[in-house]
Amino acid sequence: MLDLEYEKSLTSENGSIICGIDEAGRGPLCGPVVAAACIIPSGIVFEGLNDSKKLTAKKREALFDPILEKAICSVGEASVEEIDRLNILEATLLAMRRAVSSLPVRPDFLLVDGNVFRGFDIPGKCVIGGDALVPSIAAASVVAKVTRDRMCEALDRDFPGYGIAKNKGYGTKDHIEALRILGPSPIHRKQFIRFLDKE
Repeated sequence: MLDLEYEKSLTSENGSIICGIDEAGRGPLCGPVVAAACIIPSGIVFEGLNDSKKLTAKKREALFDPILEKAICSVGEASVEEIDRLNILEATLLAMRRAVSSLPVRPDFLLVDGNVFRGFDIPGKCVIGGDALVPSIAAASVVAKVTRDRMCEALDRDFPGYGIAKNKGYGTKDHIEALRILGPSPIHRKQFIRFLDKE
């Protein structure tokens, strides 16, 4: 359950501007990894907000615009080339740092979903399972997920045949079969499809 008091408890120690950060797209075989950073002003509550993975696509879409309108949010991404060069963890952290640096205000403290916090020039901490616990992280998870899903719909138009609009780049049976037939496209992560070389 989202804990509205958690972020409030941090303000007295770490300043008044708390920013939640989450990502979407660490696991897919193709496309960028996307991160979002969100600051929810005091008194703002988003009805039905939760970890984006626990929400339907319709509910995520319904929350997306209100979050962008009422919260302070930004998005960052790391490309397929950066994922292949750096590895997915470092690329994810890069996308997160880009999201934070794009915010119109500088946060006092960062809350990052997961178990790795490094490379930021602002103090912060990790919150394991934070997208289901902390409102600003949950908001970031929704923004990142909807943004990336929309990217996948565009990628599907540019690179048809892999079902990216439907599978969002994940390694479904149909996606893997399409890779075997069509071969990889420029948007496929080379490090994620090395299994093709062994076949």
